[in-house]
Amino acid sequence: MARATVRIGFDVDQTSTGSMNVKPSAYAGPMSRSTTAPRDPAAVATPRPEGPAETLDPEVAIRPVASLQEVLGALSDPVRLEMVRRLMAAGRPQACGTLYASVGKSTASHHFKLLRENGIIERHLIGGQVHQYLRQEALDAAHPGVVRSIVAAAEAERGA
Repeated sequence: MARATVRIGFDVDQTSTGSMNVKPSAYAGPMSRSTTAPRDPAAVATPRPEGPAETLDPEVAIRPVASLQEVLGALSDPVRLEMVRRLMAAGRPQACGTLYASVGKSTASHHFKLLRENGIIERHLIGGQVHQYLRQEALDAAHPGVVRSIVAAAEAERGA
């Protein structure tokens, strides 16, 4: 069986029948051409906590809700407004994939980041899966009724 590590970090094994097996390698850098570096799963495995929700980055403090101008700016994008609308309708943390349909995963990640940076949402791990949570109480304390009224207006416009 021939074995080669390609530059993008995958081990490619060619079997005697000519088929190819591809799996992630212990890639060390852009110029690494090692063909014998064993992969230690214990060194790269990240344990996923099970059970109740917990924040992804407990050592990182949750950002305070941003100024009114920044919150309005974050909600001015239709994709982010739809994400917030879905979170508000659910009333509990939601899996990321349920909050967007019209954009790709990387674009959705960008929108989640902007919402987190403005203190509108936070991330939680639930059963090893990332969920988004709307910080409704913090938003109401910082800007009473603003987000609720914006979402209500968006729903009324959508229903019309």
